[in-house]
Amino acid sequence: MRDGTPHILSLKRTLSMFEAVITDGGRSSVSELAREIGMPIATAHRQVTTLVAEGYLSPVGGGRHVAGSRLLGLLHRLDEKQVVANVAAPLLHHLAARVRSVVQLGTFENDMVTYRIKTGRGAADLFTRVGMQLEAYCSGIGKVLLAHLPKGEQEAYLSGGPFVALTERTIVDPDRLRQELDVVFEQGYAIDNNEIAHGLRCMAVPLCKSDGTMLAAISVSQAGGVKRRISDGKLLRLLRETAQCIEQSAFGQSRSP
Repeated sequence: MRDGTPHILSLKRTLSMFEAVITDGGRSSVSELAREIGMPIATAHRQVTTLVAEGYLSPVGGGRHVAGSRLLGLLHRLDEKQVVANVAAPLLHHLAARVRSVVQLGTFENDMVTYRIKTGRGAADLFTRVGMQLEAYCSGIGKVLLAHLPKGEQEAYLSGGPFVALTERTIVDPDRLRQELDVVFEQGYAIDNNEIAHGLRCMAVPLCKSDGTMLAAISVSQAGGVKRRISDGKLLRLLRETAQCIEQSAFGQSRSP
């Protein structure tokens, strides 16, 4: 085949109808939705009837439908953060090759950073590892994650100290940390300059959905013994470009300039 493995057109049409029903949220009938997406009404009814029989849709009267129990059960099993990590992995491997440094992805759980991806030159020498949880206040990824928390959750975190100084550069005063997080939120990136460990510098940016919800952050870490091969400006541009590609792949969205 010219385009590789052939597509199953009937499945594509069914998925289009399925998406239309879910997006509609039970406001319109099957016939109305079929007209909107340009599908034969009889075909649409057969598709929806099958989806109801399999538990993916549920009728609510008047020819309208909503998500069914089987679909809801699958959604409860879905780890959205891990889905983002899976989408991000090849893009982060590519970024790591470009910057010749360690690239990581982390998420926020139970007031800690969970590291889900670690790749690149020097990865084996860096103390983090996939699955590890570390304090958030002293790392680039952690500061990005904290900066994007709802204010109430952020204040609860800041009041939950004390914060231990890991180096002389670690920010441990809650008021100073609050100011730092405000700056991080406004500028859209964080820098850890020898705050979590001597000789380690890191830049991080968020991964956000179109509604502003942040699911993860990505970073580039460079050890002090490694000669810096790239300026902060170029590094930030590459991080943001990678973040945009991940968001586009995971959520089908484009970040505003």
